[in-house]
Amino acid sequence: MGSAILDGEIIGEARVNLPLRMMNRHGLVAGATGSGKTRTLQVFAEQLSAAGVPVFMSDIKGDLSGIAQPGKTNAALEERAQILGTVFEPKGFPVELYSLSGKKGAQMRATVLEFGPILLSKIFELNETQAGVLAILFKYADDKDLPMVDLNDLKKVLNYLAEGPGAAEIKADYGTISASTAGTILRKIVALEQQGVGSIFGEKSFDIEDLINKVDGQGVISLLNVSDVQDRPALFSTFMLSLLAELYQKLPEAGDLDKPKLVFFLDEAHLLFKDAPKAFLEQIEQVVRLIRSKGVGIFFCTQMAQDVPVSVLGQLGNRVQHVLRAFTPQDAEGLKQTVKTYPKSDFYSIDQILTTLGIGQALITVLNEKGIPTEVAATHLMPPASIMGPMVQADYDQHVQKSDVYSKYKDPVDPESAYEILTKRMEEQARKEAEVKEAEVQAKVEAKKEKEQSSMISDALNSPLAKQIGREVVRGVFGMLFGKKTTSRKSGGGLFGF
Repeated sequence: MGSAILDGEIIGEARVNLPLRMMNRHGLVAGATGSGKTRTLQVFAEQLSAAGVPVFMSDIKGDLSGIAQPGKTNAALEERAQILGTVFEPKGFPVELYSLSGKKGAQMRATVLEFGPILLSKIFELNETQAGVLAILFKYADDKDLPMVDLNDLKKVLNYLAEGPGAAEIKADYGTISASTAGTILRKIVALEQQGVGSIFGEKSFDIEDLINKVDGQGVISLLNVSDVQDRPALFSTFMLSLLAELYQKLPEAGDLDKPKLVFFLDEAHLLFKDAPKAFLEQIEQVVRLIRSKGVGIFFCTQMAQDVPVSVLGQLGNRVQHVLRAFTPQDAEGLKQTVKTYPKSDFYSIDQILTTLGIGQALITVLNEKGIPTEVAATHLMPPASIMGPMVQADYDQHVQKSDVYSKYKDPVDPESAYEILTKRMEEQARKEAEVKEAEVQAKVEAKKEKEQSSMISDALNSPLAKQIGREVVRGVFGMLFGKKTTSRKSGGGLFGF
C-alpha cells in the first residue's frame, strides 16, 4: 500500500502491505473530505484486479471510470514513486460500467421480491407501522404465488389488499390495512417513479455471476455510476446491500482462501446506516458476519469511523484512516472517539498524527498472514497507475456500447406477474358480479311484469263492466240450472204466430 512515515520522514524500504488472504476480513477506509479516500479505493481496486480478484464499487461522483485507461506520468507521480522506491508504470484495467438509471452504463435491476420488505422499507423511508404493512404485502404475495417483479406489481397488491377484493380476504389471517397507511406507501412508490429510477425494479434481473469475471487473468472492476442519482443515497447504498445479500445466499461456502473471490467497496457508507431501522441494521450485521465464509470481502468508506455501527465496526479487520479535521467541538469529540479505537503506539501520538497527515497519507493497521493486527503505521500511499479522474465522455460512451453486459441488460422484460394475475382475477370477479347483478335486475323486471299483469287483471275484474257481465253470466247459469227465464218475450207477435 505504500511506505511508513516516521518523524515526518518517509522510509521507502519500510513497506506497508495488506495480505490478499486477509481481504475477506473486511475493512474501513475513513477520512475527511479531500483527504484522498477515493484514490485509496482506486489503488485497492487496481492491485486486486492485477492479482486476479474481481472488484465491485460505487462511483459516487462518476470520477473512477479512468481506471480503464493508463494514467499519464508527471513530475509529482514520478517523485512519489521514487520516494517509495518504485517506478511509476501507467496501466489500465478491465472495467464494466453499470448504472441504476440505465443512462450511465449497463442497467442494473432487481425484482421487488429480491429486495424484500426490509430493504424496500429503507429505500422508501417507512416508519415501523408502514414497514409492517409492506411485510404483509410480501407475505400475502408469497402465500398466493404472486410474483412481485416491478413497482406496478407492488402497487397492484397494495391496492388489492387495501381497497380491493383482497381486503376482506386478509382480515382474519393478516389484519386490515388502513387507507392512510396504504396512501403513504403509494405516495412513496410514486415519488420514486417520478425521480426516474423505478426502472431498477424489474426483469432482466442482474446476475451476480457477472461480478465475478476475469479478463486475461485480471479481475474485472465493476463500477456502479450513481452520479445521476446522488439525491437518492438510500437507493444506491441499499441496492448494493441487496447485491451483497444475494451473493451470500447464492455463493457456496469457500472457507479461507489464498485470495477472495470478490471484494466490495461501499463508498459513502454513512448513508447506508443513517436513520436505519433495527431490522435493517440486523440484516447488515448478519451479511458482514457471514459473507466472509463465501470468500467475499467488504470495505466501508466514510468520513468518520463513528458513521459505522459498533456491531459492524467490530467485524472489520483492516483499517485505513486518512486525516481528520478538528474545526468544531463536534469534530474534536469525533477525533477523541477515533483515537480511543486505536491501540497504544510506541511510535506515534495518535491524536497528533491523525490531524497532520497529508493528502495521500493514512494511518494503517491491518491483519497479517496469521490474522493478527499489525502495529499502527502512518503510511505514504502508492499512486494509482490509471487515470485519476473520469474518462472523457466520448470514450465513456464507446466503452459502454461495446460492453456485452450492456447488451445483456439493455432491454427490460415484462413477464406475467402479480399485476397481470390480479388484474385478471379482478376482471373475472367483476364479470361474475356483473352477471349476478344483471340476473338480479332481470329478476326484478320479470317480477315487475308479473305484478303489473296481475294488477291489470285485478283492475279489469273489479271494473263496473266486468261486474255487470259477471252478474249476467251468473243469472244465465242459475237459469239453466233451475229452469227459470231470465228474460220475458211477448207471444203472438211473430210472423208465424208464436
